[in-house]
Amino acid sequence: MNDRRKRQVLKAATPLLQPGERIEFTGLAKTGTVSVKRQVLTSTLVGVLSAGTVIATVQPRPMYLVLTDQRLIFLDGATTSGRPGKPLMSLERGLLAAAPLAKALLGLGLKTVLTVQGEPEGLKLVFPPAFKAGGRDLVARLRSAA
Repeated sequence: MNDRRKRQVLKAATPLLQPGERIEFTGLAKTGTVSVKRQVLTSTLVGVLSAGTVIATVQPRPMYLVLTDQRLIFLDGATTSGRPGKPLMSLERGLLAAAPLAKALLGLGLKTVLTVQGEPEGLKLVFPPAFKAGGRDLVARLRSAA
């Protein structure tokens, strides 16, 4: 992440911090999954409406990640300006664990699954090629789910 974008993320996250809470990491990841059914429906609908002249794809939502010494904060990354948007969720750091990193997207990106203690399903994070180093850093800072 470039310095300008990092400053924007820090500026957006600072008002959300508790007294004494420190930011340790910022990054970007595509969060969640998109079902095959939704991908097929979307591409079919757009193809029919555009008479085959437009192709549409559905991807997981990009989110800025802010890891503090107490929690992991997710900020909207799907804004038109690319700047961090409103806070979407916050997870207590002590309840999180990260699966080992694996290759994603034809081996260009990296992916992991965050597990939250007490929750049956994990949260998939995919780090695009430009943010792979951030993915490694985040997973190294969280306890292992392996």
